[in-house]
Amino acid sequence: MKIAILSRNPKLYSTRRLVEAGKARGHDVDIINTLWCYMDITRNRPAVRYKGAELPHYDAVIPRVGASVTFYGTAVVRQFEMMGTFSINESVAISRSRDKLRSLQLLSRRNVGLPRTGFANKSSNIRDVIKTVGGAPVVIKLLEGTQGIGVVLAETNKAAESVIEAFMGLKANILVQEFIKEAGGADIRCFVVGNRVVAAMKRQGAEGEFRSNLHRGGSAELVKLTKEERETAVKAARVMGLNLCGVDILQSNHGPVVMEVNSTPGLEGIEMATGKDVGDMIYQFIEKTAKPHRTRTRGKG
Repeated sequence: MKIAILSRNPKLYSTRRLVEAGKARGHDVDIINTLWCYMDITRNRPAVRYKGAELPHYDAVIPRVGASVTFYGTAVVRQFEMMGTFSINESVAISRSRDKLRSLQLLSRRNVGLPRTGFANKSSNIRDVIKTVGGAPVVIKLLEGTQGIGVVLAETNKAAESVIEAFMGLKANILVQEFIKEAGGADIRCFVVGNRVVAAMKRQGAEGEFRSNLHRGGSAELVKLTKEERETAVKAARVMGLNLCGVDILQSNHGPVVMEVNSTPGLEGIEMATGKDVGDMIYQFIEKTAKPHRTRTRGKG
C-alpha cells in the first residue's frame, strides 16, 4: 500500500517509528508536511498539491496533526477524504476530540465516566461552579492547553476564584473540574487501535506534581487494566469516532473517569513502557480496514 504520514517533523520518534513499521510490513511510506500541502477544490477532481505538484494517490493517510494547526490540518485531511483516501482518523473526529468541552459533553451524553466538570462565561457564576463540582481542591484547565500546560490545581475556594477570575480577565475559556485525589497524581494512558486497547501504561507525576504528563517529568510503567477500564477506553474512542487515540483515565472512588481523548497520541512512551510494537499494530489495522471512500462521519454513539 502507498501510505502518507501527515507530520511537520520527520525527526519525531512517533513519525520515525511509523515510517519504520510501515516499511517493515512492505508499504511505501511518505512523510508529508501538513502545512506545505495546499488544496485544489474543484468539481469531481479534488486534489492536494505539494511543492508545486499534485500529490499521487495514497491508499491511506495517518494524520499527526498538532493542536496548534488543527484547523488547517483537518482541512488537509478532509481533502484527502474527498479524494477517496482512507484516513485512520477522520477529520471530523480529530476536530471533535480537540474541543475539550465538546468532547466531555459527548462523553457525558453516552454515560462515559467523567470527573464532574463546570463551564461558565460570567464571573458572577464562579462560586456556584466551584460548589457544583464539589468545592476545593479543584482543577482549572484552559480549553486550548496541551501536555499539561494551562492546568492549575487550586487548593482552596478563594484560590480557585482568583485563578478563574484571572483567566476570565484574559478572555480565556476554562473548565473547572473536581480533583480526583485518590488517583495520587497518576493516570492510565490506554492506546486504542480500532475497537481494542492494544497497550496501556500507568503514568505517575513527579514528586509534588499532580499532572502525570511524561513531558513534565512523570514516569511510566506497564499496567494491567480492569475490564471496566478497558471498556471505558474503547467506548470513549468510539464516541469520539477515532480509530487511533490515547484515552487518559483516572482511577476514582466511583470507577474509571476519562480525562481526555488524544487523537495524536505519542508512540515513544507507550512502546518504551510496554515493550509492544504499537506501530506494527497500527498498520495491521490499516491493512484490514483501508478501502477507497471508506471514510464517513462516525462516533457519538
